[in-house]
Amino acid sequence: MNRPIHRRDFVRGAAMLAPLIVAGRAFAAPAADSRLLLVFLRGAYDATNIIIPTGSDFYHQARPTIGLGKPDPANPQAPLPLDAEWSLHPALRDSILPLWQQRQIAFIPFAGTDDMSRSHFETQDSIELGQPIGGHRDYGSGFMARLAGLLGRGDTPIAFTDQLPLCFRGSAAPIPNLALANVGKPMDQRQAKLIEGMYRDQPVLGQSVAEGFQVRDTVFHTLDEEMKASARGAVSAKGFELSARRIGTLMRAQFNLAFVDVGGWDTHVNQGGATGYLADRIGELGRGLAGFVEAIGPEAWRTTTVVVVSEFGRTFRENGDKGTDHGHGSVYWVMGGGLSGGRLAGEQVGLSATTLNQNRDLPVLTDYRSLIGGLVARQYGLNRDRLAHLFPGVAPSDLHLI
Repeated sequence: MNRPIHRRDFVRGAAMLAPLIVAGRAFAAPAADSRLLLVFLRGAYDATNIIIPTGSDFYHQARPTIGLGKPDPANPQAPLPLDAEWSLHPALRDSILPLWQQRQIAFIPFAGTDDMSRSHFETQDSIELGQPIGGHRDYGSGFMARLAGLLGRGDTPIAFTDQLPLCFRGSAAPIPNLALANVGKPMDQRQAKLIEGMYRDQPVLGQSVAEGFQVRDTVFHTLDEEMKASARGAVSAKGFELSARRIGTLMRAQFNLAFVDVGGWDTHVNQGGATGYLADRIGELGRGLAGFVEAIGPEAWRTTTVVVVSEFGRTFRENGDKGTDHGHGSVYWVMGGGLSGGRLAGEQVGLSATTLNQNRDLPVLTDYRSLIGGLVARQYGLNRDRLAHLFPGVAPSDLHLI
């Protein structure tokens, strides 16, 4: 039976980097010097405002309020050019851009799953299971558990989650999970009460102000509940930023196959552009990933691969609430010290109303299973027969990233 690892279980191990024993299984330093970390952005992050198609006039037309402008070296809030067509969000200038310049990160646009439900829960399950869409779902067989089985005795997996995630279910041997501290910021109700008090002597206006705050709070709590539900208990981006170095230290010393989920990406309202809610979250994520790279160290980083995914993308056009709704295709990230990065990889298409999926969102041209299958085939030397067990019915796609 899988059980979580509590903080007390790690006090001595984290300090002394000693082997860890969970349910009778000894976890020591991996024999094979190769590591894989999957980062799952739960809630569907708006990839189009992070890896930005600034070379597309259609992008600027579709996002008149939340879209970012053209690259401009004189403007610190302008997107950072990656190539002639794509740019990086300025919040990632100090964290992710250096990795791009060192060719240690690649972005795969038009990536995702063939699940068209646009349901957070159904599509998250689709990705974690890695099974064919439309058939019987075996919830006791997650794709990372199957990968752990293929890697054999040299594998030392861990989930940095509150509960064992679906992708690690079905492992023949127990897989530990370690919850990361979630960091959140409540709404400031005190300020709202002070503003209401200013209009207490003006009954009509005062009632309007009070009703306005009540409506705002109702909308906030409704959206907050949806975001928390879509996050499924995942750590916040701020929590990930604070914990990522810890993940790097533990993976350098003991674990070579890991999963972490980060919530808070369901941006239906006021997501912002160069600044604002999404910019703050992606800045925290970028700093967390940069901290992970630093903590894992240059030697281990050379043979480490990090894959950043989300269940789906968001609508290409902004909505009436200055946000974006549930979409389809996304942009995935692949990072690593030995990567052939510094490029946008995978099949691409020019952006226009006619090339959008259902005239709504990015199409999926690179299936996540073929992407990850191609990566692990290169990283671990898995042949096609073994990959067929990992992702049934899907051929691996070798983008020559490793």
